[in-house]
Amino acid sequence: MIRPFSANISEEILDDLKNRIKNTRWPDEIANSNWIYGTNLSFMKELSNYWLYEFNWRKVEAEINSFPNFIATIDGYDIHFIHVEGKGKKRIPLIITHGWPGSFIEMLKLIPLLTNDEEISFDLVIPSLIGFGYSGKSQVEGCNSEFVAHLWHKLMMELGYEKYGAQGGDIGSGVSSWLALKYPLNLIGLHLNYISGSYKPFLKDGEQLTDEVVAFQKYASEWASKEAAYSFIQSTKPITLAFGLNDSPVGLCAWIIEKFNSWSDNNGEINSIFTKDELLANITLYWMTQTIHSSIRMYNENSKHPLQFGENDYIKIPVAFAKFPKELPTPPRSYIEKGFNITHWTEMPAGGHFAAMEQPDLLAKDIKDFFKQLAI
Repeated sequence: MIRPFSANISEEILDDLKNRIKNTRWPDEIANSNWIYGTNLSFMKELSNYWLYEFNWRKVEAEINSFPNFIATIDGYDIHFIHVEGKGKKRIPLIITHGWPGSFIEMLKLIPLLTNDEEISFDLVIPSLIGFGYSGKSQVEGCNSEFVAHLWHKLMMELGYEKYGAQGGDIGSGVSSWLALKYPLNLIGLHLNYISGSYKPFLKDGEQLTDEVVAFQKYASEWASKEAAYSFIQSTKPITLAFGLNDSPVGLCAWIIEKFNSWSDNNGEINSIFTKDELLANITLYWMTQTIHSSIRMYNENSKHPLQFGENDYIKIPVAFAKFPKELPTPPRSYIEKGFNITHWTEMPAGGHFAAMEQPDLLAKDIKDFFKQLAI
């Protein structure tokens, strides 16, 4: 069952948010520490003041509602998604999946870029992951990326798309990869701008890793020792963290903002890439929907079911990879190709983990270039 959806939170919840921001108990900070210990205190005070007195959530809702929004109930789960049909003579169905700490709002800049081409455009389906945004939450074990992929396939079938493409970054890359693994006859192509951190291809007995891969694994391990504490706690004890983040909007904001600062291509100045309104739109969505725990819980579920390929697992359909320079540690192409049929690889000149927000033109062009090859 599919029904229209409109974003409209109550004034009481907005008033409660402002009261909580006003009553924040601020931590102390080592002088001139900037972002070294985590989210910068002076930046957070400035952003919180903007959140309190200038940010307008109703404008965000109006932008969301300017697109066709729906809720589909599939296997008992409510799936929120935006569905925009392309204007081109030839239209390619494409499902785009976000990750954490992003949301479907990340993808809004892509919509006009991918739907307005008069020759070839896309019928875009942009869902919210289960436990994120306006989608329903799972309160039983097993809601991992593969589980979501099966729901996504049923959604595309429900919409009448027997053949379609998939695109994703972060958690969305894992969901999209599972789609390609499980439904190769339905997918025409897979476009990724990240590879799941749990990815391991099948290696034959006695097969040795190349020096290139060993060097990458050393680098990734060193990066994780400094930057991946968030992932360890979200993979092991997510609800302990959630008690604080679900109760304090500034706590929630600080937890998410630190990632937008660390993972974007901003040369040390987050405001050069994201506006305050863009940052707060995404964070406020988490707050309004109370989805911080259900979203980070997916780290726990994916840790129990990683993207590790068996002997017969190989994604044979055409695969594109857009490598952004400030992305999280990314395996070398030779290692990815052990599990994916890479036919299109792009080294991007700029951009980081939040490619659709940071460099929407670059990402959209690469998506179009790849799928146009497959549509001829």
